[in-house]
Amino acid sequence: MHSDQLVRTFVEYYEERGHRRITGSTLLPPPGDSVLFTTSGMHPLTPYLEGRPHPLGKRLVNVQRCLRTTDLDEVGDATHLTVFEMLGTWSLGDYEGPVSLDWGYGLLTEGLGVDPGLLHATAFAGDGRTGPDTASVELWQRLGVPVELTVEDNWWPNGSGGPVGPCGPDSEIFLWSGDGPPQSTPTRDDRWVEVWNHVTMTHRRLDDGSLVPLPQRNVDTGLGLERLASLLQGTSSVFECDVFEPWRRLVPALWTLEEPSLRLVCDHLRSAVVLFGDGVRPASTGQGYVLRRLLRRVLTVLRREDASHGIEDLPEELVGHSSDHFRQDMRPGDVLRMLREEEHRFDRLLERGRRVLTRPRFQGPLSEEDFHHLHDTHGLPRDLITGLREE
Repeated sequence: MHSDQLVRTFVEYYEERGHRRITGSTLLPPPGDSVLFTTSGMHPLTPYLEGRPHPLGKRLVNVQRCLRTTDLDEVGDATHLTVFEMLGTWSLGDYEGPVSLDWGYGLLTEGLGVDPGLLHATAFAGDGRTGPDTASVELWQRLGVPVELTVEDNWWPNGSGGPVGPCGPDSEIFLWSGDGPPQSTPTRDDRWVEVWNHVTMTHRRLDDGSLVPLPQRNVDTGLGLERLASLLQGTSSVFECDVFEPWRRLVPALWTLEEPSLRLVCDHLRSAVVLFGDGVRPASTGQGYVLRRLLRRVLTVLRREDASHGIEDLPEELVGHSSDHFRQDMRPGDVLRMLREEEHRFDRLLERGRRVLTRPRFQGPLSEEDFHHLHDTHGLPRDLITGLREE
């Protein structure tokens, strides 16, 4: 199933069940928000999860682009991306978690044709402050889906030490990606791939870590589009699903790269194009620094493995493909010009870094104090320093 068809099937399925589609926001959070980027579909909806009435009602569905820097070191494996799309549904004080799980199971098995025997679920086991999620467990048992109980992995967001704001127990749906019949459980076998997270938002976490009940019980779900598309299309990674088809076709013509590096280059350049389209520009702090870091990670890989072309040689087709996919109005020529400027800036930084690292102080093993000094005084990030010392 093509990813566009998957999105239509998802949205129409929930519209038939009384959900109103809302427009997803850009990667930039609302003014006054303390985070740099939108990291999940629920992020722009936080006020409504805390009780404010939504103008479109209590049942919502959308497609939201997200960016997570916490997964940067995982990019290159089979499932992680920097910028991705999240298919989301919400019940704002309306139906409860088991209803959401039942609908999710129906969409996967009947709407998308997933074999029920390839599904596994997890649910919250309870932690002393709140009890186990028995309602979700009973639903999975009724449907015949095996379910595993955990504590930290099934409280969202981010377990017991998560951020301030709405939170609660979640039940996650996993799809088997291995050859042969399913084995073991999601926590014991990484061939179980998490595809859909259903959170029953029951509490708000305060600054001191304590929990207080929300004025209404909500359900928040998130399904990663690229991850599910890759599984439905029978590919071995998100980088081989249709979303990345033009990248997989055109990037190897520019650079000869090993598979992990090819994935990183495709992910980071695609993410940079989306950030440009949402109005972010390279800078030394904040959102602009994240963009600059992505580009410098690409350039570090290319300088190490194949410097035959610069990132300014990126085909306009790739810039246009990403801009069209995310419904952005950005001229490819403008993106390529900014890529060229950032590449020249990086080359000047490399020259300065090589000169600085020849000083006697930096000839032996580097301490944390050395890394901080090189960054604060000379603008040299750790990964660039490490790469220069390996030359």
